[in-house]
This record gives sequence, C-alpha cells and structure tokens, in this order.
Amino acid sequence: MDAGDDPEDILLDSLQTLYDLQPITLSSPGSLFTYKYSGSGSSFVITLQTPDTHAANWALHASSIWVSSIYLADHWDEIGLESHIKELPINETLRVLELGASAGLPSILIAKLFPERVLVTASDYPDEELIKTLAGNIERNGVSPRCRAVPYAWGSDVSSLHSTDDGGFDVILAADTLWNPDLHSIFIDTLKMALKKSVSSRIHLVAGLHTGRYTIQSFLASAQTAGFVIESVVENEVSGSATRRWRVTGDDDENERRRWVVRAKLKLGTVTK
Repeated sequence: MDAGDDPEDILLDSLQTLYDLQPITLSSPGSLFTYKYSGSGSSFVITLQTPDTHAANWALHASSIWVSSIYLADHWDEIGLESHIKELPINETLRVLELGASAGLPSILIAKLFPERVLVTASDYPDEELIKTLAGNIERNGVSPRCRAVPYAWGSDVSSLHSTDDGGFDVILAADTLWNPDLHSIFIDTLKMALKKSVSSRIHLVAGLHTGRYTIQSFLASAQTAGFVIESVVENEVSGSATRRWRVTGDDDENERRRWVVRAKLKLGTVTK
C-alpha cells in the first residue's frame, strides 16, 4: 500500500519512523490513497479517494482510511469466503455487507477477488458527500457490476440494503465501528436485522484499541445479551504476525495500544430456519 505524497501522510510516516508510533488512520479528506494487492495468483492496485463529509457529520470520523480497514483487507482470507461459497447451492450468490465502509477498501477488494458468485453492499451513513465518494471509488476500481454503495443509518429499516428480497446477508464486515458506545445499541440492532438467519452466517469485526478496552468489551457484552454468540475474539498485531488472547484489563500505553487491533467473529445464537 502507498499513501501517496499528501502532507498529512508524510507526517504520519515520520511519526512512525521517528517515534515508533503506529498510525491509526492514513490519508486526509479528498486525497488519493493506493492499496497494492499481491496474492492468490493475482496482483492489482486499488485507488481510493478519501471521503469527506458535510461539516455537520464530522463526528462520524469517516474522512480517513483507517488502519483497521487496511488490516481487514490484508487478512481477507481469514473471513473464509471460499468456504461460504462452497456451502451455497450452485445457483445462489454469496451476499456480503460492509457497515461503516467509508472509502470502501474491504468491499472493493472482495469484489475484485470474487468476480463471480459474490455480491457486495458497501454502506455508510447517508451523507451525500460520503456516499458520492464511496460510489466513485467503486466505479473507479471497476467493480460496480458486483459492488454497490448504499446510504444507511444504523438502526433503521434494512430493506434499503437489499437489492432483492434475499433474506439477509451471509457475511457482515465492519472496521472500527465500535469506538462510540452510544451507537452500540443501534449497531447491534442493524446486525440482527441484516444477518441472514442461517447457521453459517457470520459477522467479522476489526476494532482498534485507541478508544480503550472497556468500550470494546461493552459492545461484546451487549451483543451477547442481544442473542449473538462470540465465536472468537483475539488481538492481532497491526504490522506483524503476533497474536494474543483478548483481555479486558491492561496497562498498555498509547504506543502499545496502537500496535494492535481486536478481531471478533460473531454468529447468531438461535437460528429459526
């Protein structure tokens, strides 16, 4: 990946070089960000315009490429999409939803890697500028036939997320969507409404530790109360391969927190069909 020559990106690179400070966001509003993929027998570049929002929606923090989003893209193979596809009847398509997609990196990458049998919905808050940029990124990278941008406010009717009456999404992805505990309730409502009622349906979440461990634990506890099962939750090193068990308490300093993301996989506790 290459964040380009944006002044803010140069500053972030300098902080990491001089002070070993892992950035949690890359790029700045309106700038171009390039992500270079090489693997699975193919290589390509994804070019993204970093979204901006109307001033009233700056609190969304959607005007950056978040490290959690890059981590989710870098580790797309851990989502197990091939296994999901194999479990589907031959005439069915795997439906993937990304919530809080911002620039849409994971969605666009998946659409490029799976040109057949996968349809991706990239959604974010219904801010005109944000959705316009997300849709433009999808078009720019040539995946519009199998990936679409949809404005969606958490907690509202999920019918707008569906292109057809398909009964829900097989896989839901979200990167850095847990930082505001005031939004946990409506986010969980959305997950319950949008996930397909199937034993194989899964939710994959990646969250940074920059807002603290208790914020993430609060979400996990609320999700369990709402009927979800936490199938796994681990901490992964952002710029390495180290993994450690999730812990609610810890004496991490800021530098240490920035070095890790939390990855959680959820499923429905009770499936009615």
